[in-house]
Amino acid sequence: MIPSEANAPVLKLQDIHKTFSGITAIENFSLEVYPGEIVALVGDNGAGKSTLIKIISGVYSPTSGTISIEGETVTMSNATMARSHGIEVVYQDLALADQQSVYMNMFLGREPVNGFGLLDRRRMIAETESLVKELDVRIPSAHATIRDLSGGQRQGVAIARATHWASKLILLDEPTAALGVAETAKVEEIVLSLKRRNIGVLIISHSLDQVFRLSDRICVLRRGKQIGVRETAKTDKNEIIAMITGLQPV
Repeated sequence: MIPSEANAPVLKLQDIHKTFSGITAIENFSLEVYPGEIVALVGDNGAGKSTLIKIISGVYSPTSGTISIEGETVTMSNATMARSHGIEVVYQDLALADQQSVYMNMFLGREPVNGFGLLDRRRMIAETESLVKELDVRIPSAHATIRDLSGGQRQGVAIARATHWASKLILLDEPTAALGVAETAKVEEIVLSLKRRNIGVLIISHSLDQVFRLSDRICVLRRGKQIGVRETAKTDKNEIIAMITGLQPV
């Protein structure tokens, strides 16, 4: 999907600037992400990619600049506020509770209760089983304990949880960094399925092969500066590498 004037961006960052103790981490960054679009954020270590994700998700507040969700300027003062705007994040460490079941992880911190004030386990199990089936996350059952799952299955659960709660945007920080070839392919299928749900996706990845398989557009960061944005179908790895490294003129 390529953005057009016919649809409004789910996320708009305008002139985002972030400093830490006088050191500039992000400088004048602007980007739009549209519903059903996958935008890849690429750059070397220290480029500012994770800082941007944390700004969007409410972990950090920008020093200056604006964040808009579906045309409304918002203040992301904490992660709870970001979630209230339909934004979910899958970090590299997944933030799963290893000792808990899949269904408990799916509702971690947002557990529903029944009319008696008790955990509505039946509802949690049913919704978990429905979602993992829809996304084709191959786990033994909703009752399985997280620690007993493979890396790919855990990643699938983390993405499924984000999918369950996200209504507008999912942020993915290196979702397949620690996975093998087969598990990576499975997670990529799940990411692509988010397009069909009309959810915007902003993904950080060091793998340019993955970036070109998944993304509609590629945004390049270098030392906190936005170097440029390219439509994936109209660029190639050589141009993106040149933008990342600065070794060739863009």
